Amino acid sequence: MSDDAPRGILSLLDLTALDEDTFLVTAASTIGRERLFGGQVAAQSLRAACLTVGPGRLPHSLHAYFIRPGRPKEELRFDVARTRDGRTFSTRHVTASQGGKPIFEMIGSFHDEEPGYDWQPAEPPTASVPPEELEPPAMPAFFRHPPGFDIRIVNPARPGEFPMRHPFWIRSGEPVGDDLSLHACLIAYLSDMAVVSGARPPGAPRELAAAVSLDHALWFNRPARVDEWLLFSIEPATNFGARGLALGTLHTRDGLLVASIAQEALLRPAGGF
Repeated sequence: MSDDAPRGILSLLDLTALDEDTFLVTAASTIGRERLFGGQVAAQSLRAACLTVGPGRLPHSLHAYFIRPGRPKEELRFDVARTRDGRTFSTRHVTASQGGKPIFEMIGSFHDEEPGYDWQPAEPPTASVPPEELEPPAMPAFFRHPPGFDIRIVNPARPGEFPMRHPFWIRSGEPVGDDLSLHACLIAYLSDMAVVSGARPPGAPRELAAAVSLDHALWFNRPARVDEWLLFSIEPATNFGARGLALGTLHTRDGLLVASIAQEALLRPAGGF
């Protein structure tokens, strides 16, 4: 990253290379949290993978497991395994670890741009109010760290509800530049925002004994800019036992589908049944 690149959220993607396939980062403190934000670790893992792939071959998907909670203010190590480099696809396996123990495992796939079909459902989700007409929400501190994202919630939460709710508009508050791999990494970051709460069944109480991400899948359907408004929608798909599945999308203002998301979360009810 050049010295004149914007800081803020992009500073999280500044990795120190130990060799061609090993990277370190000093984890930023996550205000209001006892553990690292999962989207941060996903974004940094994807960034490490991107640094081992030739320019122009962009990520098209990632699949990951959250293994252990990450600890703020402790060094993160990213080890990249170059699983395959083909004529049009590359595959990378990234292990993020702290204290010699893995906290996150990711497989990412990269694809050269090719001509082909361009189709999506005819009626993408829309928001009745554009982001400029919505006020920035008052949210807990951990949703405001690190600075850099502008969020506008379409349907503000009612008293007693989880304050961060879908759908919402989101964009980087600073320019990101023209490196589409950086945009993809920041989409990986935001793709974990309020997804666990979005996996709860309708009408479930806010209080849970445990609510954490278990695994995460993200497809980059089309190249996108994260410094332009994106509509982020998450819906619960199913709940059984202590696990819930959420499915989501990111659309541009014009309704173009740019990313698809699936996440399974651990949802342990407080007090049991």
